[in-house]
Amino acid sequence: MNLKIKLTLMLLLIFNVSLFAQDGYKISGTVSDEGKMPIPGANVIVAKTTNGVVTDFDGNFQLEVKRGDVLQFSYLGYVKQSITITNQKTLNIIMVENESQLDEVVVVGYGSRKKSDITGAVSSIKAEEINAFPVADAAQALQGRAAGVVVQSNNGGEPGAPIAIKIRGNTSIGASSSPLIVVDGFVGATMPQASDIESIEVLKDASATAIYGSRGSNGVVMVTTKKGRNGKLTVEMNSTYATQNTANRIDLLNADDFATYQNRIITNGGGSTPYVQGTANTDWQDLIYRGGSTANHQLSFSGGSDKINFYASGNYFKQDGIIINSDFEKATFLTNVDAQVTDKLKLGLNLFGSRAIKNGVATQSNGSVSGGGDDVITLAMRMAPDKPIREADGSFSTNDKIGDEVDNPYAVATERIDNTKTDNFRANFYANYDIIEGLAFKTTFGLSNENRTRGIFLPSTLIKSGSGGGRATIENYRNSNILSENYLTYKREIGKGDLTLLAGYSYQKNVTERFSAGASGFLSDSFSFYNLGNGATYLQPSSSLSEWEILSQFARANYDYNDKYLLTATVRRDGASNFAANNKYAIFPSGAIGWKVSKEDFLKDNETISNLKLRASYGVTGNPSIAPYQSLASYSSIYASSNGQTVNTITPYQPANPDLKWESSYQTNFGVDLGLLNNKVSLSLDYYNIDTKDLILENTGLPQTLGYLNDKILANLGEINNKGFEITLNTKNITNNNFSWTTDFNLSSNKNKVVKLVKGIDLFDNAAPSYMSGTISNTSILRVGEEVGLFWGYEYKGVYQGGALPAGTLTLPGGVAGDPLFADTDGNTKLEAADKTIIGNPNADYTFGITNNFSYKNFDLNIFFQGSQGGDIFNMTNVQLFNGDSNTTQDFFNNAWTPTNTDTNTPRVGNNSNREISSRFVEDGSYIRLKNIAIGYNFPSTIIESLGVENLRLTVSAQNLLTFTKYSGLDPEVNYFGRSGDNSRSSNTVQGFDFGNYPTVRSVNISLNLKF
Repeated sequence: MNLKIKLTLMLLLIFNVSLFAQDGYKISGTVSDEGKMPIPGANVIVAKTTNGVVTDFDGNFQLEVKRGDVLQFSYLGYVKQSITITNQKTLNIIMVENESQLDEVVVVGYGSRKKSDITGAVSSIKAEEINAFPVADAAQALQGRAAGVVVQSNNGGEPGAPIAIKIRGNTSIGASSSPLIVVDGFVGATMPQASDIESIEVLKDASATAIYGSRGSNGVVMVTTKKGRNGKLTVEMNSTYATQNTANRIDLLNADDFATYQNRIITNGGGSTPYVQGTANTDWQDLIYRGGSTANHQLSFSGGSDKINFYASGNYFKQDGIIINSDFEKATFLTNVDAQVTDKLKLGLNLFGSRAIKNGVATQSNGSVSGGGDDVITLAMRMAPDKPIREADGSFSTNDKIGDEVDNPYAVATERIDNTKTDNFRANFYANYDIIEGLAFKTTFGLSNENRTRGIFLPSTLIKSGSGGGRATIENYRNSNILSENYLTYKREIGKGDLTLLAGYSYQKNVTERFSAGASGFLSDSFSFYNLGNGATYLQPSSSLSEWEILSQFARANYDYNDKYLLTATVRRDGASNFAANNKYAIFPSGAIGWKVSKEDFLKDNETISNLKLRASYGVTGNPSIAPYQSLASYSSIYASSNGQTVNTITPYQPANPDLKWESSYQTNFGVDLGLLNNKVSLSLDYYNIDTKDLILENTGLPQTLGYLNDKILANLGEINNKGFEITLNTKNITNNNFSWTTDFNLSSNKNKVVKLVKGIDLFDNAAPSYMSGTISNTSILRVGEEVGLFWGYEYKGVYQGGALPAGTLTLPGGVAGDPLFADTDGNTKLEAADKTIIGNPNADYTFGITNNFSYKNFDLNIFFQGSQGGDIFNMTNVQLFNGDSNTTQDFFNNAWTPTNTDTNTPRVGNNSNREISSRFVEDGSYIRLKNIAIGYNFPSTIIESLGVENLRLTVSAQNLLTFTKYSGLDPEVNYFGRSGDNSRSSNTVQGFDFGNYPTVRSVNISLNLKF
């Protein structure tokens, strides 16, 4: 070959290479969701090749392509997209959410499952729902979001009030019905801040909860916090400020009407000396209520690489309550670090800490007026409006003209000190090692500590402060928790099936320490509760230590055959120190099956039904929620006299019960998951039946002659049934490039029934404050065949008009025209305890929530309604206000019976009812509430780029704007503790009572989200 030919061939080769190089080039772009938020980790692949990349933390990518290539974009939970390359240099891809969301990953106990493969009853709440409006406690965000889950503040809008959660009703009577909280795998953890949460899963049936065995009967709330992702460092700031005020007030009498009211009472009582009206006209509600506010600020950092990812955040929350002198502030931090040490070993660390300070005011009185002047809510209603704040000598006025002499509400709110400091810390470490392909071992070790100190000081300026020199108490609570869990997970394909096996071991120890001390009779109020040694009289101190341990083994098998037939089997064996020698251990099994009918040949191409899955499960779970040592023989210290001296001694308190064991819930669940029209409509239906047996109740059959101080030992002697249905409906009403509208709806109904009690005998409870005496003995009843917590009292039959009593009715002794009539239930013409009957049911027929989300270009709108239908409320506030020894409502004053106003169902003022518990105080508690309305705006890229930020969002929202209800009280979401001081998180029997609750607040918020 000569030189000319060689040069020609070389030029042709160079020309062809040049043409090829011009045909191939590098394309760049971003992948975002419909809200213009970047999607990190999205797959970008050239079709039919292995050429591909993953988007970085900001959703950016670069890839070598050539004309004619087809780029495929995919990400879990979103519709796959394909783009043909022509001559584009950049691509901005908007991923549309997968309308079925069937491949969404759902967190379950000790692992995760695709939503399409779940056989149990599980509800998922995502970050955008949790953060739809500002909340002090993330548990509040569950209200109305998940079917079968009832969420309620422990005391209305009180700053720092704990939250009560109940899943599928009361599954117990004497033990707690609160669910188990699991945060990032730590069992029994404190709920983190809402802005740090990625998702919450609520496990409801035995198939989902049996992996937690003895603690699964009340459901499990699984919380997953945010983690770091590969990509550059991202800094995010969330800041919210809100103004708050009372959503409602009671319409009470002013000074002039009050004087007229008191004169009518005097006249009706046969008196002749008129009431001497004071010179003041004080609106006590105006004095104790104010405009409140909340501020919430969060700063987070996240990022990572192929080897290590991290997420860290700090949060500060401050709330000034709508009652003067009530506030709450809390600072928290959260850190998640995950490190891929080797191809087989992954390590992780989760740290959480918080410091909370609460300044509270007295609410929800138990009636102990000698303990500090009662609570400010009821005092503002009871206090005579013609009394001034202070007397001429400068001292605070008291309610010395009517009823009990108690301090005025302004004095109690401003003078009484109630300070609680709470420190929480949790650390959880894990290591995951891939032993061989398909087999992994995970070990976790965690510890948590809660330390709470509460100080209360009643200064000498209050007449009800104990002795004349004031009264101070300090209480300390410390709880430590250690948890170690180790488990193996094995995954393997077997023919057309996928098998996942789990087996593990768990150990947990809990230690609780308490002490309290107090004194009274101080020389000065200056030291509050910080100088107990300066008191003239020391109050009896107390201290205690309790420990419990749980040792467990657990296993689970999941088998998916041909992506059609699903099987789940779970078993857990728990041993708990709480229980007696003969019943330290118990086994809790469950099983579930699922059938993806829509995968069958006869349905898989159906244009209407895009998804149909049938589910069924059965299992046993437990409830160990009793205090330690309840099964042991014990002694109690008492005072006795010896040689004229008071000495300490002991006496037998209770005998041993070696057979005390867990309460066990036998749960059946049937479910249907249905998707229509390419899953634009998704519907889930669940029906469940729960039989809780071996209920732990007090056995009153112990003869007193045996000499035990406690004649009511705990025993497994009851049974209760819960059954109900749940509906969850999600619809994609409109979805296009500029506008979308989605609706989420859930509804649940639960009916419980007492099946068995000790010897079948009715059990009673009394929720009335102690100063309400007279005809009150009990306010609620437990009866075989009835629901839990029914109201118990006289049946009100209207107003006595004088003359012969209507057949079957009675008045209280000495009744005259205008007094209340009651049913003579036993027919003996004498009103007594035997005439009491069931007068109301606090259990709702059903609860519901409905959310509508709209988006138009950069704007979005969220409207969330939540409500309850059918539950009764016992208005104990009106029992007090209608009694004549306090102020009263305008409605009672205007409609009360008089000789010229007989066509009324309201008795005369000053009647002889003596605060009776009767059906005239039972009201319908149904309500519908506009829980949240929020308008958000995402600033366009032209603005945020000029500011040098990645994302900027502004939201204006309002909570509790409207409530539609017939209830006459402050708010239909009532939760009075009862005279025993129990709280609504643990009480199953005291429900639906309203007395002195901190009012629900109405809020208007402005929120800013800034991401760098």
